[in-house]
Amino acid sequence: MKTVLVSGASGIVGYGILKSLKKCNNVTTIGTTIYDNSIAPVFCDIFELAPRTNSPEYLNWLKSVVKKDSVDMIIPGIEADMSFWNENRYEIQSTGTFVLLNNSDLISLCLDKWEFYKKLKSNNFENTIYSTLTPDYNALNFPVLLKPRCGFGSKGIVKILESETLEKYKTKIGDELMLQEYIQGDDSEITASAFFDKNSNINACMMLERKLSTSGFTEKAKVVFVPEIKTCIDKLAKIFNPIGPTNFQFRKDDAGHWRLLEINPRISSSTSIRMAFGYNEAKMCVDYFLLNKEIKQPEIKNGYAIRYTEDYIFYENSNNI
Repeated sequence: MKTVLVSGASGIVGYGILKSLKKCNNVTTIGTTIYDNSIAPVFCDIFELAPRTNSPEYLNWLKSVVKKDSVDMIIPGIEADMSFWNENRYEIQSTGTFVLLNNSDLISLCLDKWEFYKKLKSNNFENTIYSTLTPDYNALNFPVLLKPRCGFGSKGIVKILESETLEKYKTKIGDELMLQEYIQGDDSEITASAFFDKNSNINACMMLERKLSTSGFTEKAKVVFVPEIKTCIDKLAKIFNPIGPTNFQFRKDDAGHWRLLEINPRISSSTSIRMAFGYNEAKMCVDYFLLNKEIKQPEIKNGYAIRYTEDYIFYENSNNI
């Protein structure tokens, strides 16, 4: 029996991972979240209320839970935990647990979009989206995107239509914000997840054409396979040396070429959708990192998925979870 802890269990990534782990035999799941009245207990065997990741007591709390429950693997379900665990991975690993984190350098690069962009340019990656910290206001082709250098999902991104609006953000471009070419389209994009072994060889891959919700997560998705994107992922693997589950997002430009939006060096928000079509990233992690099994490309079912809001009722004075 293996025990796996998933953080951020009240969010779509966290409980998506927990749902996927239910497909594993002989796995006990622990879900953690800072919220004491969330959906998290529904999807895990053991629930642990967590302090905030940036609180002084968090690291000792995490290590104590890992030791108390003899946790074999911990999986981050939120960006803050991925970043914090990466900074403290060796101390957390000293407990004996396996910390599911990607290549440390890749995580650090992905936390700063400008540094990530510079790495792509220095390696002559052709599918890069033009970005700048020193815009030529007279030469810009509007609309353009204004992005936080450090951020995730679609949070903080502003679509700028004219120079007058851009002028308001001028003092923040550089240290806080970066400017990026806007890729036109109908707001559909490809989210591709790949599983890499310890030598950064790709063992499995799945792609979804998706539309985003207003919160930046996948709302609708259709199973696809785009050979050009697979070629891009192969090139990116040689640049960044990813390990384990890694998510790549692309959008097609006016010329019909796929351009890289970003890399998420972790399990993404569409993981439960992928699991339903035969691509179970969480199970791959248990099989490969804990059970030393070889990961092979699974058979992917065709179809599409739609996310919707559902109610779960907790009755007082009854055990209904």
